[in-house]
Amino acid sequence: MIYKKDANFPYPILTNTTSTYMNPYFSLDVNLEENTNAYRFVLDYEISSPFIKELIHQYKATVVFIIQSKDTRFVKLAPNQRYVDIEKSRISLNKRTSIQLQIQTAEDISFALNEDLTAFYDPFKVDIKLCQNKLLGYSNVVVFEGSIQQPLVLFEKKLDENLTSDIKIELGTETIIIHYKKADFQFNGMRNSRDFNTPYLYLGMQKALQNFVSEYGRDEGAVDLTQVDVPESGLDYKLYNLMTKKMITEVSTENIDEVITLISEKLIEKYSAAVRELDQNGD
Repeated sequence: MIYKKDANFPYPILTNTTSTYMNPYFSLDVNLEENTNAYRFVLDYEISSPFIKELIHQYKATVVFIIQSKDTRFVKLAPNQRYVDIEKSRISLNKRTSIQLQIQTAEDISFALNEDLTAFYDPFKVDIKLCQNKLLGYSNVVVFEGSIQQPLVLFEKKLDENLTSDIKIELGTETIIIHYKKADFQFNGMRNSRDFNTPYLYLGMQKALQNFVSEYGRDEGAVDLTQVDVPESGLDYKLYNLMTKKMITEVSTENIDEVITLISEKLIEKYSAAVRELDQNGD
């Protein structure tokens, strides 16, 4: 099974949110390639624990690729394997597809020499022994959404001269739509015009995240991203993916600006640089 929320185990598990390991992370990103006959899932993953990495290197533990669409498939990876090929006739990506990596023991394992655990385990880690096929860790979940038409597009710009305001920010089904009353407000034709639109993008992102918190945080004013189900909405799904890929675990009314800084690829820095360049060069 794929673990989409934190799960309790009677022994330490390596995840991105665990408190049992020092500096814990098991991060996964997946790029999709394809030819006529097959999909290739290119895996980019990092495991923080040297103890677990050495187990994998010595074939005492195995990384397992799990893909869940209509059916669930498991593929055991070699220590240096970084992609998985699956024939198109064996899987459909037309619907939501979830991917996770898990690490399982390949033989009986003792935690006596595991120096990556927190000090809490020092007195009794010698007693932690796992038999074959036990879970050692699991990564974040990467989701491919088959219904999204433009998976990489978060913003849309539209011109509407009949607007009663100068701009209007609307949350669409898949994108944040910025309506402009005048074409001049888009800075078209100017060098770095995209960066000059940053204030509008920031406002749009802020509005979308406030809606996300309201939708999934209910009355609590905060969303625990490790516990919430993957959103059905195309726009919320994109925001969820952006945040979880940056290892953000919570978004709330209090930290929205901090979250925007982490997921927006230096929006304010680019805006500042564009303004300074305009001031210095006059073009």
